[in-house]
Amino acid sequence: MTASDKKQIAFVLYPGLTPLDLIGPLQALAPLPRVDPTFEVVVVAERRDVVPSDSIVGLAPSHTFDGVPSPFAIVVPGGGQPTLAACGHRPLIDYVATAAANAEIVMSVCTGALILASAGLLDERSATTHWAYVDILELLGAKPVRERWVEDGKYLTTAGVSAGIDGGLYLASRLVGEEAAKIIQRGLEYEPEPPFGPIDWDPAVVEALRPIWRGPLAEVVAEHPYLDRAARLGGAP
Repeated sequence: MTASDKKQIAFVLYPGLTPLDLIGPLQALAPLPRVDPTFEVVVVAERRDVVPSDSIVGLAPSHTFDGVPSPFAIVVPGGGQPTLAACGHRPLIDYVATAAANAEIVMSVCTGALILASAGLLDERSATTHWAYVDILELLGAKPVRERWVEDGKYLTTAGVSAGIDGGLYLASRLVGEEAAKIIQRGLEYEPEPPFGPIDWDPAVVEALRPIWRGPLAEVVAEHPYLDRAARLGGAP
């Protein structure tokens, strides 16, 4: 089997993303070729340079966008302010839109959903993202759902950061079966027991903590006007 015959799962890398958004599901899906050699897992970016993340470390892609034009699946990680900026970076948005057009699976992690929505892929679709960015996701035309992961057609979106591991394991079960996915989960020793127990999702708590992660919606849109999909479609710059 040649490389062109492989079912490529392309993880998208761009400046400033959160490493765990990419590495979490990557660890869950990287073993797939050992289970089914028809799969190939790659990391793609605009160029082959090392890309800075939001957590000190740099990450290097295995391929450029041009090298993987039609992946079987595409996975788009998220982050904070750099991801909001990435939503307006045309080469990235164009690649995601083009790759997703023929992909059988389109997945996002955390605010990666905002990139999918910016590419026009989540219009009127149920989707999830990091809790602090749900209103932006809605502004971009999606229907936010408060779940760990959400499927709508070929689109699989996951909530914040660590939820990408859940989504990756779920996707692995779809592609190579539940038993193989359970073996991967065991290999990762993924059995969360957070030291402080479950998160308090009281809406008042969520709203009080949102400013830690980002500014008010009006300020975000003023800085990144392309995040207001309705305004764009209405002819705003």
